[in-house]
Amino acid sequence: MLPASVHQAIVDELPARLDYYEHWLHPAGLRNGTIGVAAFRAVLSFLRQEDAAYPAVVSRAGRYAAAWSLDGASPLPARLIGWLPFPLQARAAVWRARRVIAAADVRALATASVRRKRARIRIAASAFCEVREPVEVPLCGFYAAVLAEVLARHGIEARADVEDCRAAGGEACIVTAALGADAEPVATEAVRALG
Repeated sequence: MLPASVHQAIVDELPARLDYYEHWLHPAGLRNGTIGVAAFRAVLSFLRQEDAAYPAVVSRAGRYAAAWSLDGASPLPARLIGWLPFPLQARAAVWRARRVIAAADVRALATASVRRKRARIRIAASAFCEVREPVEVPLCGFYAAVLAEVLARHGIEARADVEDCRAAGGEACIVTAALGADAEPVATEAVRALG
């Protein structure tokens, strides 16, 4: 799902560059699920050179991955979650977001928690943050977009942000979300650097 969601995001955000990226994310490989790790890393490396396009592509890819995962699942869990009181509803939705992340990238090693209207997902091995040298801005916006989309699809108002990023020198990639209409958005140094 990860290569397919990034490919679709490139189609939407960088249509003029699609032929270039399809050298690695070729349609036959997407259909057969045979896009290798090296090819995917090459795509991410070249996307990072696109400057302003990178955050838009990975964010859109995260929303696609969440939408495709939830659309392909049974509607029963979403209905059951909708009947829960808000604290349990938020916890269940965040755990669903963690499962989407784990399904999109089996190497992600994601854990999740919810405390006092704050959701937190920690990704120990992010495919987006495997870089040779530390970067200045977070690269794991994909995961924040997954969290935001899953919460939105469960009717939970939230703003998801990257709190820490392994590529920017963090121990792990951490995305957080303030939950509910009255919750304050999470403001971190990494997010402020994004502008």
